[in-house]
Amino acid sequence: MDSDNWIVQNLVNALETWNEKLAEIWQIITQSPEHFKGGGIWKAIVEIHGALQAVAYALLVLFFVIGMVKTCGSFAEVKKPEHALKLFVRFAIAKGVISHGLELMMALFQIVQGIIKKITATAGLGTAKKAVLPEEIVTAVEDCGFFESIPLWAVTLIGGLFITVLSFVMIMSVYGRFFRLYLYTAVAPIPLSTFAGEPSQNVGKSFIKSYAAVCLEGAVIVLACIIFSLFASSPPVVDSDAAAVTMVWSYIGELIFNMLVLVGAVKMSDRVVREMMGL
Repeated sequence: MDSDNWIVQNLVNALETWNEKLAEIWQIITQSPEHFKGGGIWKAIVEIHGALQAVAYALLVLFFVIGMVKTCGSFAEVKKPEHALKLFVRFAIAKGVISHGLELMMALFQIVQGIIKKITATAGLGTAKKAVLPEEIVTAVEDCGFFESIPLWAVTLIGGLFITVLSFVMIMSVYGRFFRLYLYTAVAPIPLSTFAGEPSQNVGKSFIKSYAAVCLEGAVIVLACIIFSLFASSPPVVDSDAAAVTMVWSYIGELIFNMLVLVGAVKMSDRVVREMMGL
């Protein structure tokens, strides 16, 4: 929007910052960790995952022995075919989970990505809709004199600051979710090794549930962005008969409220998913 008015430019810049971060969120959520930032981070994570597999195999034996001691009353029980077969199957499954843990985790991530694509396709939104400053406000602000524009400066500074801060808070929450995916992937072999022992298998189950919850956060964030986009498609009503200060204050107040709802939903996405999954 072309305007030489400082107040209009300040509001437009704040809205552009918000729109850029919203578009970046949409891009991150629909992106695979393998291609994020050129894939350099993912290569390092895969190398760390592979290095920790050696430690996980050692822990596999340890958890297996501990589980065998606690579940079997005596060594004679281990000689029974049914007990020996049960222990062998558990050990083989635990080793397979460690060896192919990365593939299993990526398969789970791809399932969630499919859910996200289905949500966006059903909603009919490929990108988040932009927040735009109404023409009525631009005209009213440009028609103000010097003294009339003084309170507008204060309103614009406060509103622009709020919008910018909310933009960065929201994008930090989304980046935090993406980095948690990397952390879970890197250390996965260690908690997955606990499947070798029956007493310790709850650790592995909790890890898988937590990883699934982090993946599902993406679906909750997309739903929140879709709701905000629907709000943005019908922007706050502007009373053209009101004073410029009242008009701007009313518009910014309602816009910030809608943004607060979105930022709150994004930040609480982890809590929402954990409550849904009983974690």
